[in-house]
Amino acid sequence: MMKWLHTMASSAWFYRFAGKCLPWLIAVFTVLFLAGLYGGLVLAPADYQQGDAFRIIYIHVPAAWMSLFIYIVMAVYAFIALVWRIKLAEVLLISSAPIGAAFTFLALVTGSLWGKPMWGTWWSWDARLTSELLLLFLYWGVIGLYAAIEDKRTASRAVSILTLIGVVNIPIIHYSVEWWNTLHQGSSITLTDKPSMATEMLIPLLVMATAFKLYYAISLLIRTRAELVAREPNSKWLKQVIEENNHD
Repeated sequence: MMKWLHTMASSAWFYRFAGKCLPWLIAVFTVLFLAGLYGGLVLAPADYQQGDAFRIIYIHVPAAWMSLFIYIVMAVYAFIALVWRIKLAEVLLISSAPIGAAFTFLALVTGSLWGKPMWGTWWSWDARLTSELLLLFLYWGVIGLYAAIEDKRTASRAVSILTLIGVVNIPIIHYSVEWWNTLHQGSSITLTDKPSMATEMLIPLLVMATAFKLYYAISLLIRTRAELVAREPNSKWLKQVIEENNHD
């Protein structure tokens, strides 16, 4: 099992595998993203209370989901990096951080745009918004700490520890609406209850959520390949890859 894991985690194998996957992922992402936008902005009916203002949900909610999802994935990478010392897990961890930060920032901005007509204010220091803002600071902290330490293996261990400590914020964000009295509405979609949204509104939202996950995968593969090249510019495997590309 460990031998298989280390083989899959080799820089050469991952670099080639990512290169083969990227064109397919980009194609599927493009189709789903356009379909989700069309379904959410054109086909879905207006909300009976919020009117067309609700349509920002098709960007805000998937972005908010991704902000939590990516951090959880980073925590898994951090655990693998600390326990098994797998270099690829370190690279995947730090490559995920800017993407997660971007999704978190997008969730906060779109949430503010949505909050103004609904709540009458751009920002409220309630539990959900404050904990989401803290998540953005955690992402920035991981990025800043990695950049501040010159030795990248040492930097990777430091950000792995920081990432695992920050995991405590994830359940706080998720359950904040239930634990505290906030302006933020509860979840429309849960694993245990029937969705409270109409089907014609729900389907575009799920399509957009899938497209956002594919965007994360695409960005992660691209950033990880670049980070591997930056870490190992004179490696034998990279020279072989360059020769293979020249022959093609």
